Amino acid sequence: MSEYLDLIVLGLVVILILMRLYNVLGTRPEKIQIKIVNKQEFEQFYQKLKGEFEDQTAPQIPNTSASKADDVLMQIPSFSKPDFLQRAAKAFEMIVSAFSANDTKTLEMLVAPNLYKKFADIIKSRQEQNLTAETDLIKISEMSIEDAKITAKGVAKIVVKFITDQINVLKNSAGTVIEGDENFVQQITDVWTFEKDMSPASKIWLLTSTKKK
Repeated sequence: MSEYLDLIVLGLVVILILMRLYNVLGTRPEKIQIKIVNKQEFEQFYQKLKGEFEDQTAPQIPNTSASKADDVLMQIPSFSKPDFLQRAAKAFEMIVSAFSANDTKTLEMLVAPNLYKKFADIIKSRQEQNLTAETDLIKISEMSIEDAKITAKGVAKIVVKFITDQINVLKNSAGTVIEGDENFVQQITDVWTFEKDMSPASKIWLLTSTKKK
């Protein structure tokens, strides 16, 4: 009885191997012949089939090196990619919200001076025209580091791509929507560049440029 159970188990293993081979290669024999053999013959057949399967389906692992951006990131002291992306996502939310709400104090803490001036000029123009911007950041659906470099002056620059779902409208003094649609969700791709001096005294990444794709 034990011998028959062993044969059944081995038979099931062979069937699983054949099924897996079919799933990987997309081919199978047109006809499978079943022949009753003794346990020793069966084990020899199983070992042969197992060896051929492993030889044919062993994955080829390419000899790849880290990307150029990853090489740069490794040079930044105490840099953690997951931590940076988490902080970048939070900065994105805060900056988008502050820009919409005319919150220049928050923007001044998170944005480099040259870019802050551009934001402040747009906010001032909206206020002079009694316009109100409203942005509903629904979600950040995707984000990734697109590029990174360190300048000759020791400034680290990291380019991050954000793909987000947003609702953006501009209203006049009467509260009427004059631009955008309150019921339309836009998928927007932003590419932001963050910079930080690599000296120990500098701990804050500032937004230095923005562009849309």
